[in-house]
Amino acid sequence: MDVRALAMGLVFALIWSSAFTSARIIVEAAPPLAALSIRFFLSGLIGIGIAWALGQSMRLSRGQWRSVIIFGLCQNALYLGLNFVAMQTVEASLAAIIASTMPLLVAAANWGIFRERLPVSGIVGLLAGFAGVALIMAQRLGGGADLFGVILCLIGAVALTVATLAVRSASSGGGNLMMVVGLQMIVGSVILLPLAVLLESWTVAWSPAFVAAFAYTTLFPGLLATFIWFLLVGRIGATRAATYHFLNPFFGVAIAAVILGEALTWVDVAGVTIVAIGILMVQRARVETA
Repeated sequence: MDVRALAMGLVFALIWSSAFTSARIIVEAAPPLAALSIRFFLSGLIGIGIAWALGQSMRLSRGQWRSVIIFGLCQNALYLGLNFVAMQTVEASLAAIIASTMPLLVAAANWGIFRERLPVSGIVGLLAGFAGVALIMAQRLGGGADLFGVILCLIGAVALTVATLAVRSASSGGGNLMMVVGLQMIVGSVILLPLAVLLESWTVAWSPAFVAAFAYTTLFPGLLATFIWFLLVGRIGATRAATYHFLNPFFGVAIAAVILGEALTWVDVAGVTIVAIGILMVQRARVETA
């Protein structure tokens, strides 16, 4: 067993899942696109500074520059931008569950579009995972969840899937991982800033909770989780690394319930369990055929 990879995967899943709760706190007090653009800018500057201190440079490989552009656009500007806007009306737990479908969407695209072989157990896992999400969404929408916000979260999950399919590993081509992380944050900031200026009123309801959530999101999900993810992919490969996403529904719902007091029903618990099992089945099947 690769204990180091296991620890990295667990830490990544925990930090990634917590980002939805901290984002919910941020968007309740500040304009979402402006807050996200500033967060990306600060995370990017810190990441580039750390990279320079480690002796890294901006002389990246062609594959790494592609990673910078695609992740900056699809993951940061589209996926996170849409999620931040959506979480003005959508609970953090629901946003986390929708985002957790990314491994299922990747597997479905590889199987249906790129003709990647997927065993029967993987197909069953796909159906189970999507059924679990449908169960949760039906219950939440019936309870008054904002449909427009849910649609934004779904589009964001598709954008993250595109980024994952387009860039299998940002670690190829000579290191400089922290520089890659920092630069893709700057790309996201530059894309979102004009939209924030045109569409939003820059007023902030300052509070200790907002400052803590903003600082946490800037440093941990913004920099540390992304860096850990790239290291994990470089260590065990994208397919095996994605297995840890099966923990995200559990962590996302649990953290939102504890910190934000979001209500949980037996349908949520059953749906999250089904989604997690589906993700695990799909990823195990893909590992076996990799």
